Amino acid sequence: MVAKEETSLRVLMFPWLAHGHIFPFLELSKKLSKLHFHIYFCSTPINLDSVRKILKKDSSDDNNDVLSIELVELHLPSLPQLPPYYHTTKNIPPHLMPTLMEAFQMSSSNFSDIITNLKPNLLIFDTFQPWAAKFAKSQNIPCVYFLTSGSTAFSFFHHYHTHKNYDTFPYPAIFLREYEKRNQIAENASIIVKDMDEEGFAFGVFQLSCDIVLVKSCRGIEGKYMDYLSTLCNKKIVPTGPLISTNGEKNQESGNYSEIIDWLSQKSQFSTLYISFGSENYMSKEQMQELAKGLELSGVNFIWVARTPIGSDIFIEEALSEGLLDKIKQNGIIVQGWAPQAEILAHSSVGGFMSHCGWSSITESLYFGVPVVAVPLKFDQPVNCRMAVEAGVGVEVMRDENGMFDGNGVAKAINEVILEESGEKRRCKARELSRKVKMEDEDAFYDQVAEELSRICVKTY
Repeated sequence: MVAKEETSLRVLMFPWLAHGHIFPFLELSKKLSKLHFHIYFCSTPINLDSVRKILKKDSSDDNNDVLSIELVELHLPSLPQLPPYYHTTKNIPPHLMPTLMEAFQMSSSNFSDIITNLKPNLLIFDTFQPWAAKFAKSQNIPCVYFLTSGSTAFSFFHHYHTHKNYDTFPYPAIFLREYEKRNQIAENASIIVKDMDEEGFAFGVFQLSCDIVLVKSCRGIEGKYMDYLSTLCNKKIVPTGPLISTNGEKNQESGNYSEIIDWLSQKSQFSTLYISFGSENYMSKEQMQELAKGLELSGVNFIWVARTPIGSDIFIEEALSEGLLDKIKQNGIIVQGWAPQAEILAHSSVGGFMSHCGWSSITESLYFGVPVVAVPLKFDQPVNCRMAVEAGVGVEVMRDENGMFDGNGVAKAINEVILEESGEKRRCKARELSRKVKMEDEDAFYDQVAEELSRICVKTY
């Protein structure tokens, strides 16, 4: 246990600029702050605006714990095509993502100044900035790598990195289809990272971490994959738990909150499908049409969060014919923008979550005991999907050899999770995993994480 009277250790948190990375880092920061660590949280001003709102909401709650979290601005270079409101992956037009990555790499000198001035006892860093860990180590500051993705995906891709073969992964339930392998090649080619070498990026980045690697997960979900990842990278894998939070959601964009929850409360238990593909994934017009056809065929109640990137000319009213839109609206709500995801998943009327299978969405779904209708889109999402299917809590929407799905396939997967007897079996399994996840999410669990981090700092100094 970390004693209350101990001197605070100063930790610099440095996540990548995506909300799916920032908020797990923030939740870990809040947990550690309550265990008497002083946290410096570093990101761009636009991201820190969102962080500040959440921390303000926390401080306004009836909470005796005072969070010791100090926000530190990272300034990216001024590029004409990348104004400051695009210094985040949320809502950025997809064609500007490579530019954002380039600007982030160019911020390394600003980060060097930050760490030199702060002189933290520890740096906790993310995947896309090996240069940050290398500079910290040059200043005799220990570093710990924090994976905001799951152990299943990282062990799978680390295996490929080591053996150059996806098909020899020792757990056959986890695999990629041929079109997914092709997509991986294209996606990897689009990521250009400073210091991308065997020691500094991809799976060599593990070697920059002192003794341990933190992972946003639980042994109850991914125990065997944590063990295999530990073998591959020769580091102790320390799970942080799911890092779920609902604080701040209502205050961020609360216009839809009451309407959605009131509507949901009128539906019968497990009758409703929640549909969301995250804040940084967008469906094509054709995919929206097939998804809508699937909803029409199944007749299920639904809440569909239909986001489009800023500057896009694709809106759901234009993507769907007026007749199809009118038909599906009889059974559901279409939300363009924000929805209170945690509150929706916790509601008794929700019987399934149609998801892109981003790791944060998978862990939220399992935390609240809701099975998944899986529509993976890119990166680690196909592997997360297969993990959910293997665990008995997911059904994948089937696609053709080019990766396209149709309305019939969508309806079939929805029916298996919401309407058919098999859905109750998956909900039972999801509730069983939820109990395991919540047991691991107790305060004592975070003391284990804190002890490991304290040990590294003491060992170094």
